[in-house]
Amino acid sequence: MDLTLVGLGRMGGNMTRRLGRGGHSVTAVDPNPEACAALTGEPGVAPLSSLPDAVAAQDAPRVVWLMLPAGTVSETVMDEVSELLSPGDLIVDGGNADYRDSQRVAARMSDRGLGFVDVGVSGGVWGLEEGYGLMVGGSVADVERLTPALRTLAPTADSGWVHAGPVGAGHFTKMVHNGIEYGAMQALAEGFALLEARGELVTDVPAVAQAWRHGTVIRSWLLDLTASVLKDDESLRDIAPIVADSGEGRWTVRESIDTGVPAPVITAALMQRFSSQGNGDFANQLLAMMRNSFGGHAVEPRQESDDR
Repeated sequence: MDLTLVGLGRMGGNMTRRLGRGGHSVTAVDPNPEACAALTGEPGVAPLSSLPDAVAAQDAPRVVWLMLPAGTVSETVMDEVSELLSPGDLIVDGGNADYRDSQRVAARMSDRGLGFVDVGVSGGVWGLEEGYGLMVGGSVADVERLTPALRTLAPTADSGWVHAGPVGAGHFTKMVHNGIEYGAMQALAEGFALLEARGELVTDVPAVAQAWRHGTVIRSWLLDLTASVLKDDESLRDIAPIVADSGEGRWTVRESIDTGVPAPVITAALMQRFSSQGNGDFANQLLAMMRNSFGGHAVEPRQESDDR
């Protein structure tokens, strides 16, 4: 199929490559000339820096797929795109948007006669070779229209992608996926920290990680990545113990609260990320002073390296 893909970052650039190599015709758009230049010579790909030129180059009915940061940037560009499109054209949002925002944007696009599909995309930097996990929300007709591209982007034509439901379902499903990811990563990190703490007993933690990758109940791609990191212990020593959190973890916990469905593991994993960012420092300082006040317990002065 012919389509325009806007946003050639780590995900968008490699998705464009996979589509082009899969036989599709992709007009790739990014204002950054270096991002466009990186795709020069890719089969089936025509890099452009101008969004109007890219839309004009595609025959109607058009498909424009956005891979942009969720929020103001993405919605601003979607509004710009909608002004260039005609009734019957289709906009695809592949960013990690809040599903409620996706439903709101879809209603606005519908008023202009445009179709809208939200796609949660997983796979990261490995997606080009391994394929992407795709969670899709939209009408049956719009998703069927997009299916040739979905089948190419997925690990195989018939696996790794799902039409999860109407508009909003794609980003909602990706939100929950990322919440699960938070919990799984936290469990792995805590488990290996326990092994590392008993170095006199478990003398080769990287070897344990490698062994667990085969035949065990917890074998997974996340475990594969963890084992790869543990091979090079020196790399960990240069990394600050600060873990960022993206919106999806917060939104998953919010949904847990809104629906009354308990999600204690995901919530605890999110709280741990907040703590790693220094957001728990005041409470910990206060706790130390409480212990000092009632029991005379010693307090430790802040080290310069602790400043954030």
